[in-house]
Amino acid sequence: MAKTVLSRYLDADVLSRVASLQIDPRALVIGNLAGAHKSPLSGFAVEFKGHREYVPGDDPKHIDWRVFFNRDKYFIKQYEMETNFVCHLLLDVSASMRYGEGKEQKLDYAASIAATLGYSIIRQSDKVSLATFDDKVRDVLTPSNSLAQVTRITNHLDQIKPVQKTRMADCLTELSGWMGRREIVVILSDFFTELAPLEAALQRLRYDQHEVVLFQVMHHDELEFPLGGMVKFVGLEVDEEILAQPEVLRDSYLRAMEAHRSELDAICHRNRCELVLADTSRNMAETLADYLHQRSLLNRGR
Repeated sequence: MAKTVLSRYLDADVLSRVASLQIDPRALVIGNLAGAHKSPLSGFAVEFKGHREYVPGDDPKHIDWRVFFNRDKYFIKQYEMETNFVCHLLLDVSASMRYGEGKEQKLDYAASIAATLGYSIIRQSDKVSLATFDDKVRDVLTPSNSLAQVTRITNHLDQIKPVQKTRMADCLTELSGWMGRREIVVILSDFFTELAPLEAALQRLRYDQHEVVLFQVMHHDELEFPLGGMVKFVGLEVDEEILAQPEVLRDSYLRAMEAHRSELDAICHRNRCELVLADTSRNMAETLADYLHQRSLLNRGR
């Protein structure tokens, strides 16, 4: 059973495409294990950083005796610690995420991205958590870097039944109180929500110095509106049906969609968050490989 669930959310081809791409934090991170990412804290491990003058209470074993013999003063060696990061995957499981069929359903696509990122992060010995939310926080898997966490994540994803509206801003604010500081937060959603409260919630996450990445998961129909003929539109989060010709609605719909996406992009720019468009009609391996490759290039240029 576990293997079947794993294979639903983890595709071997996708994993092979992203396996060689390291997921690194762009900002300095704080962790509780020795790892591969630089920490802003000064410690006594890994890479030499500099000296500071000795003060009573410092461990004498860290005194640099060569400096003492040259300057007749005590100085402590300082090192830059290396640390693991924690990545929090926050998945919107509200009813609007049901749109689409098969692998192009928004929720399945977003869940597969979450599982793939989770697996890749754990393979680096970093920690990952998963939280699901709609009109409230539904469940939280606490951070772990055990491979068993991948099974826990996929089992949880397999139990989701999206039926509620979203109250994203409230849920993100609640989750921010549960997280630490200076971690990575990946939000997977279509972001069909009020944007002003969302910006306030993102500002709370940025105040805690988290690196925030928004994966906007959209079905191709929502982006291009390629429908034709007489269509019955059924609300996923409202109890309403409309019979209409898409040709009549297309221009106004696309203008409204562009305005919403432009405002979301502006919010991310103002608050220094990343925004990644994930079109469910596109091969997921390409979406993730392109994003991680671009992220790697930006990290090298820091």
